Amino acid sequence: MNNPLTHFNEEGRARMVDVSDKENTSRKAVATGEIHMQPETLRLIEEGQIKKGDVLAVAQVAGIMGAKRTHEVIPMCHPLLLTGVDISFQINQEPDAETGLCTITVNATVKVSGQTGVEMEALTAVSMTVLTIYDMCKAVDRGMYFNEIGLLHKSGGKSGTFDKEKVGK
Repeated sequence: MNNPLTHFNEEGRARMVDVSDKENTSRKAVATGEIHMQPETLRLIEEGQIKKGDVLAVAQVAGIMGAKRTHEVIPMCHPLLLTGVDISFQINQEPDAETGLCTITVNATVKVSGQTGVEMEALTAVSMTVLTIYDMCKAVDRGMYFNEIGLLHKSGGKSGTFDKEKVGK
């Protein structure tokens, strides 16, 4: 049986893919995610009034750390020597008409020169960033939630380039 899922061996058991014959190429992945919160929570974040400290600065560091340690939490990921990780935020202060919640969008860009891609590192970076925002603000807003975590772009390697906007939602 020819299984298109590469993380299974001939017996159907989990394995880490052998990338030793793959070419080193420049690879990049961009992931995104949103965290939704009460307008007051966002105000406290922006004014530096959250008691645990500078929420976005701490979350940014957590996202970078998450990218660097992805192989420790995603079983079949290879340890990679990342060449760059950047976390950025887009703050939407205007409450959503339906929910009344404000949103912070997190974008993570991860780069490597290697034999395997960095999609999981970018997705982990976003996840760690929104989880850290939640952790730092949960005392004032336990109703925060995050969603829309996904890959926006990947380039490099044998499979080429992927752009979500070209594929659709």
